[in-house]
Amino acid sequence: MTVRLHWFLPTGGDGRTLVDRHAYGSNIGRETRGLRTPDIEYLAQIAKAAEQLGFEAVLTPTGTWCEDAWLTTVALAQHTERLKFLVAFRPGLLSPTLAAQMAATYQRLTRGRLLLNVVTGGDSAEQRRFGDHLDHDRRYERTDEFLSVVRGVWQGEPYDFHGAHYDVDGGLTSLPPDPVPEIFFGGSSQAAGPVAARHADVYLTWGEPPAQVKEKIDWIRSLAEREGRTVRFGIRLHTISRDSSAEAWSTANRLLDDLDSDTIAAAQAALGRSESVGQRRMLELHGGSRDQLEIYPNLWAGVGLVRGGAGTALVGSHAEVADRIEEYHALGVEHFVLSGYPHLEEAYWFGEGVIPELAARGLLAPDTASRATGGPAPLLVARGR
Repeated sequence: MTVRLHWFLPTGGDGRTLVDRHAYGSNIGRETRGLRTPDIEYLAQIAKAAEQLGFEAVLTPTGTWCEDAWLTTVALAQHTERLKFLVAFRPGLLSPTLAAQMAATYQRLTRGRLLLNVVTGGDSAEQRRFGDHLDHDRRYERTDEFLSVVRGVWQGEPYDFHGAHYDVDGGLTSLPPDPVPEIFFGGSSQAAGPVAARHADVYLTWGEPPAQVKEKIDWIRSLAEREGRTVRFGIRLHTISRDSSAEAWSTANRLLDDLDSDTIAAAQAALGRSESVGQRRMLELHGGSRDQLEIYPNLWAGVGLVRGGAGTALVGSHAEVADRIEEYHALGVEHFVLSGYPHLEEAYWFGEGVIPELAARGLLAPDTASRATGGPAPLLVARGR
């Protein structure tokens, strides 16, 4: 099992700050400098950089404050050649048969560059914006049925399904996707585990300390074994990697200095209303305090003070960040979905610093390692005069 690396497309905007200018009030972010709009030109820069540096795919988020992931990534596929797109979407907001058809079309248009990130949704207020009024556990019940239908209609023959949420007669994708997209799925609640065990190709967790990640891996692996399935594992983290540890921590501290107490309080109040068990676990890592944010060597919880979702970052020298990746990999984590602020610059810091470290340790697939090292070194012949 090699390390497989993915980057992130900030379709809600980017910049040199952790402040989410959309989510916690109209005044936040008004005076923040260096904000970048997620236009196609900027996102194409990030996508091209990720491809050049050796990342396999880029995750594109879903939600109120993001551009639509399907449309954005199909457009970006025209600017790249090999890069895959991990498209996040929410079951229940479209028909599962239509989603299966969209995925099949996407695979043909991009020659097989689609991965799917199924986001059930842990915030009822966010779900209601899209007309979805199911509670937390029923959303996972619906996701279970949704993925059953998707996989059923991908078989290329009429498929019937009769459940509590979907009633499908003769569902069909006349030209099934080739290859069938891998399904990434996350969720820390008791309602989420069985759904992951039945449907996920890759179970994706947010970046908790290794011992807690191991508990999740053991939990999902045992559930999957009962279903007669094997699930692989991934982790979602931010990164701040520099030539020295001191420089990396200085960058982290600068990001922290941008945050005033009111901004943190507003963010924590909003995030605390989430129904997501994973979000609650993120909040527990720091408790809303700036103190002791290094919760494990080189694992920093500062991002989660003001941003929802993945709230931790790997911070340190390139070798130290590679050490932590190697530690998670030893637990069974294969996929590393990474990001950093700003995403263009941090892609280069990681790609030019950490990826060669991982290649030297034999943790990368040969094609990724070759791109990281630039292939075999040319023979230089000195010519005297």
